[in-house]
Amino acid sequence: MNLRDIWAYRELLYFLIWRDVKVRYKQTALGAAWAILQPVMTMVVFSVFFGRLAKMPSDGIPYPVFAFTALLPWQLFAYALSESSNSLVGSQNLITKVYFPRLVVPIAAVLAGLVDFVVAFVVLLGLMWYYGIVPTAAIVLLPLFVLLAIVTALAAGLWLSSLNVKYRDVRYTIPFLTQFWTFATPVAYPSSLVPESWRALFGLNPMAGVVEGFRWALLGKAQGPGPLLAVSTVAVAILLITGLMYFRQMEATFADLV
Repeated sequence: MNLRDIWAYRELLYFLIWRDVKVRYKQTALGAAWAILQPVMTMVVFSVFFGRLAKMPSDGIPYPVFAFTALLPWQLFAYALSESSNSLVGSQNLITKVYFPRLVVPIAAVLAGLVDFVVAFVVLLGLMWYYGIVPTAAIVLLPLFVLLAIVTALAAGLWLSSLNVKYRDVRYTIPFLTQFWTFATPVAYPSSLVPESWRALFGLNPMAGVVEGFRWALLGKAQGPGPLLAVSTVAVAILLITGLMYFRQMEATFADLV
């Protein structure tokens, strides 16, 4: 990846991010309120079915806060993954008419999700205040976990967006992949339920480290993500490097195939 090329086209990047944000809420009755309603309603459903009925443990944290803290990075990732995976096909007119680094397109799709994340994060702070939970000093590390979620979505999005240009049926696998990935991530349950012998394998899912990192930084869990986060970081680094290599290999064919 040539960072100088991305920097040279930074104005296009800003334009694409703003375009994606506006298109998402264009002609909607509730507008940006969806950024709050989606995680809040999901949190309510999780609290009823997993917290009350299934009696899912939550490491001593009120289950609504436990679930909402995980839903924020997860929904940032899920949105970024979906949008970046379809970004090249969705920008067909732009790609076939104008030259620019194609990497700008999936990057813009990923970064556009940060707007919803910031809005919903304010709600989380209000929820923590309601339950009397004070963020720990580790909150200063929270941007690193946000960055890891973004990089994870971008890494997977590079693979899927490139494949989607060549094989259009890839888009049909994205909802299934996201659903499967949800259950493989400790959103509705704590990672403490995973046997110690499975922890390393569990950490191959980068979002497992992100979610546990969020809970540790905000809610003051006794144990940090530690080895789980280390494995997740290595996994996403490998995914990103290979994704960039495949994206650059396919980049010259995008205008012809899209």
